[in-house]
Amino acid sequence: MDNKTGVNRSNVYKIISVAAIGIVAFTFAFPLYWIITGSFKTATAINATTPQWFPSEWVMDNYGKLFSRQVAPLWEIHVPFTDVSFAGPEMPAAMRWLVNTVFMAVASMILTCITSAMAGYALAKKRFIGRTVVFTLIVCAMALPKQVILIPLLREMSSLNLYNTIWAVIFPIVGWPFGVFLMKQFAEGIPGEMMEAARIDGAGEWKTFYTIALPLIKPGIGALAIFTFINSWNDYFMQLIMLSSTDTLTISLGIAKLQAENATDFGLIMAGAALASIPIIIIFLMFQKYFTKGITMGAVKG
Repeated sequence: MDNKTGVNRSNVYKIISVAAIGIVAFTFAFPLYWIITGSFKTATAINATTPQWFPSEWVMDNYGKLFSRQVAPLWEIHVPFTDVSFAGPEMPAAMRWLVNTVFMAVASMILTCITSAMAGYALAKKRFIGRTVVFTLIVCAMALPKQVILIPLLREMSSLNLYNTIWAVIFPIVGWPFGVFLMKQFAEGIPGEMMEAARIDGAGEWKTFYTIALPLIKPGIGALAIFTFINSWNDYFMQLIMLSSTDTLTISLGIAKLQAENATDFGLIMAGAALASIPIIIIFLMFQKYFTKGITMGAVKG
């Protein structure tokens, strides 16, 4: 009888847990569903008093307006610290905004993972004068709001001729203190015996890092990749300050511009928001395994 009671209680807990998770998942997924379906609705359906939970008529007019508003080169690469640039063919401005944002987020993600992994490894496994002071400064920098360093950062980007280029948004993210902090915590778990064995076998510093340390901190790099991509993608404040011309806008700034120009055209705004959500969903699905593993490993390590 006691066993049956225990089994019944376990089943009840499972049902309640699944129901709670389902409610939470629905709550978070519904805005995305509403944006995607709304982008295919007519203006009448969007503005109707009684909401249509599922479009009765699927239209592509909103995407047609999104891709016909303005034109810009599909890509334009500025060589850092110079006035040299290479432009691509003329395309709808919305595609240019999306290309700008994807390039910004991917470049920030790659550069941040590389620099943070090397810095975290050095702080965790190397003994040098001032190591504790450097790490303390990094931890303190994590609590420093961006608004505090905005003016010096803006002056620095202007002096380097990077203002109003996509690099002005990329480089400040690369020096992300949280990335160094996260990688240091993962690098602390690398067994010293493995590194010593590699050195005895004749491996140099770079080979030791690449063959021993890097595979062991890969889950942390996966988690950092997602964090950096999302942080870069959603950094509206820095994008607003550093970018101004139509050719350099990101998708977030472009949608804000469309909203200012078309205050009542919710279909157009939803089409832009749906377009902006595609890359970040793809990146999350690609790195989901590393993200989950990185979070659980961090939790176990305390």
